Amino acid sequence: MTERWVIHLPVTAPDLLRARIFARTAARVLARLSARVDPGGVTVSAEDQQDVHHWVFCDRPLPGGTRCALPLDHTNPCTRRTRPPQAR
Repeated sequence: MTERWVIHLPVTAPDLLRARIFARTAARVLARLSARVDPGGVTVSAEDQQDVHHWVFCDRPLPGGTRCALPLDHTNPCTRRTRPPQAR
């Protein structure tokens, strides 16, 4: 069994687009506060369909071990997100 725990924080939004925007913003702010935040793993779901997750970030792997930091449906080329420092 793992000693890691995942925080599920319900926040409501009126539609999928605004839910993704809010989730991206919250993830980026929290990632600046703690290296334990993984923005690439952020998803949103409808309140009555919480088993159907919609990804927020592209998070596509890029050369050099970085990940794409852009929204899921971006049309411009992927751009990198550096790996957060390892948590102690």
